[in-house]
Amino acid sequence: MEANLSTRARTTVPAVVWLLHMALPLLGLWLLGAQPVFDVHWEDHPAHFWLVAGVAAVSLALAARVNEQARARQDARLFLVSLAFMTASGFLALHALATPTVLVHHPNPGFSMAAPIGLFLASVVAVLSAVEFGAGGARHVVRWQLPARIGLVLILLAGGALSFARVYGTEGEAHGPLVPVAAVGALLYVVAAAGYYRVHRRRPAAILLSVITAYVLLAEALVAMVYARNWAASWWEWHLLMLLAFGFVAYSAHGHYQREGTSSGLFNSVALEQTLDEVRREHAAAIEALVESMMDSPDEAKLGRVTARLAADFGLTERQAEVLEQGAAAVARERDQAQKLEALVEVGLLSRVSMPEGRLLDAVTTLAQDAFGQVRLQLVRAGKLDHDDELTAEVIGTSEPAANADRVVLPLTVRNRAVGVLEIWGAKRGDPVLRSLASQVSTALENARLYQHLDGLFRSYLSPDVAQALIADPAQTALGGATAEVTVLIADLAGFTTYSESTAPAEVVRMLNTYYGEIVPRVLHHGGTITQFVGDAVIALFNAPVPQPDHAARAARAALDLQAASSRIAKPGWPLFRVGINTGPALVGNIGSESMRHFTAIGDTVNLAARLEGAAPTGGVVISASTRAQLPDAPVTPLPPITVKGKAEPVEAFLLRGDGDG
Repeated sequence: MEANLSTRARTTVPAVVWLLHMALPLLGLWLLGAQPVFDVHWEDHPAHFWLVAGVAAVSLALAARVNEQARARQDARLFLVSLAFMTASGFLALHALATPTVLVHHPNPGFSMAAPIGLFLASVVAVLSAVEFGAGGARHVVRWQLPARIGLVLILLAGGALSFARVYGTEGEAHGPLVPVAAVGALLYVVAAAGYYRVHRRRPAAILLSVITAYVLLAEALVAMVYARNWAASWWEWHLLMLLAFGFVAYSAHGHYQREGTSSGLFNSVALEQTLDEVRREHAAAIEALVESMMDSPDEAKLGRVTARLAADFGLTERQAEVLEQGAAAVARERDQAQKLEALVEVGLLSRVSMPEGRLLDAVTTLAQDAFGQVRLQLVRAGKLDHDDELTAEVIGTSEPAANADRVVLPLTVRNRAVGVLEIWGAKRGDPVLRSLASQVSTALENARLYQHLDGLFRSYLSPDVAQALIADPAQTALGGATAEVTVLIADLAGFTTYSESTAPAEVVRMLNTYYGEIVPRVLHHGGTITQFVGDAVIALFNAPVPQPDHAARAARAALDLQAASSRIAKPGWPLFRVGINTGPALVGNIGSESMRHFTAIGDTVNLAARLEGAAPTGGVVISASTRAQLPDAPVTPLPPITVKGKAEPVEAFLLRGDGDG
C-alpha cells in the first residue's frame, strides 16, 4: 500500500505543477483586465508580422513532419494532427500578411478574422484527432487525406481573397460575432487535450504531453482573443501563447531527435493503437530476423548486412543499430539456452517402459541435434564403439569428459560404468548443460534397460496386464487383496495321471510345454490373467487385475479357442483338455509371505470352477449358471445338476458349444 501511495504521489506532483503553469496565462489575462494600468499599449506592426509569420512557419514545419509520418504509416490520427497544424499555419499566415502597413496598406478583415477562424477550424480537426478510431474508421479517414488538403487550400485561397479586401472600421481581433467562435474553439481544444491525456495515461510520452500542452495553450489564446484590447499587452499575450503552443511541440520533437539521433518514429506515441501494434510487430520481426541470422550462421559479414538493412528500414542511427544487434545477441543466447534446456526436459521424458533402447537412442539423437547441433551417440557393443578413436577411448577408460578443438566427448554411464559416449561438435567443454545432457541420457538409458529387464522377467511369469500394473505401481505387490467379481477359467488334462505314469518324464514335459505354448497366448489374447500352472492344470482370471465389463464372454471365447488349438496340435495318445468356467465374487490379490507371494483368487467361485472342470467331458467346456446368466445368447446344452462337495443342493451346469457343435 505504501508503494502505491508513493507511486501516486510521484504521478500527482508533476501533474499539479503542470496545471499551475497552464493557469499562469489566464491569471495574467485576469490581472491585465482587472488592472488596465498594466495592460500597456505597444503598437509595432513589423514585430507583429514577424512574430505571427514565425509561429505559422513553426506550425507548418510540424505539419509537414507529422504528415510525412502519417503517410508512411497510413495513420488517421497523425494525418488529423498534421491537418490541424496545417490549418492553424495557413490562417496565421493570412493574419500575418494582413498586418496593416507591412504588406497591406489599407484596413482589411483578415487582420481581425483570420486568427480566430483559423484556430477554430484547427480545434475541430484537433477534436477529431483525439478519437480512438477503429480499423474501419481509420481507413475511411485516410482515404480522405487528399480531398481534405485540397479543401483546406481552397478555403485559404478564398479567405485570402476576402481578407485583403478594402474594409473600413475593422477593430479588435475577436469582437462581435467572432466571440462565440473563439469560445467554442477554446472548448474544443480542451476536449481534445482531455482525449490525448487519456492516451498519455496508457502510454506516457514527452511528445504526447507537448501536444496536450499545445492544445491547452491554444484554448487560452482563444480566450485571450475575446478579452484583449488591440495592440495592448493582453492582445500580445495570445500571440505569445500561440508561439509557446507550437514552439513547445517543436522543442519536444527536437529533444527527441537529440536523444535518439533520428527522426524515425518521432510521433509514434501520438499514433493510433493499431499503428503502434504494427510498429511493435515490425520491431519484433526485425529482432527475430537478426536473431535467426545469429543462430543460423556466425558469419559476421552476413550479420553486418542484416543489421545494415534493418537500420535502413527503420531509420536507425549507428548507435541504435548497435543496441539492436546487442539485444538480438542476448535474445539469441537466451533462446539457444532455452532450446538446450527444453531438450534436457524432453530427454528426461523419454525414460519410459514402452520404448526400446534403439528407439530411445534415435529419439535422443534427434532432440540433441535440434538443440546442440552436430551430435553423435554411441554405445559399447561387443566391447567396442562403432567409431572409436583416441578421444572416445580416453572417455570410456576414465569415465570423464574430454575434448579437442573440434568436439566434446562425454561418457554415458550405467551403474557407474561407461557404456557409451555422447559426442557434440562445436561445443564448450565447461558448459554445464552438456554434463546435464549426458546425465539425462545416461539415466534414460539405464531406466530403459532396467524396464526392459523387468518387463521381460515379469512377462515370463505373469500375464501382460499384471506385469504392466506391477511395473507402473509396485505397491500392488503388497500382501493382501480385495473382493471383486471375476470369471475363473480352469483347464485340466483328462487322463493326465495315467498318461504320465506310462510315459517318460521328458516326454511329459515336452507335451505340457507344447500345449502351454499354444494355449497360453490364446488365453492372454482374450484378456485373461494366468495366475498359476498346477501340473497339467491352468488357472486364469478375467476382470482382474484390469476391469473387463465383458469378462464372462472373454472367458468363454478363450475356452473355446483353447480347446480348438489344443485339439489341433494334439498327437495320438496325448490327453485332451476339459474346461470349467464360473463367475462370482472372489478375494483377489497377493497371497504368501514377504519373501514369496503369488497373485491369485481365493473363494467358493474358484472351487466351483474346479468342480465344473472335473465334470466337463474331454474336449468340452462347462459353465455355471452365473456365467450363463451373463451370456444369454451363447449356444449351450443343459447338463444334469452337479453335486458339489460342500453345497447342500446340486448346481446347474451347461455345456458350452462352439460353432459347428451339435
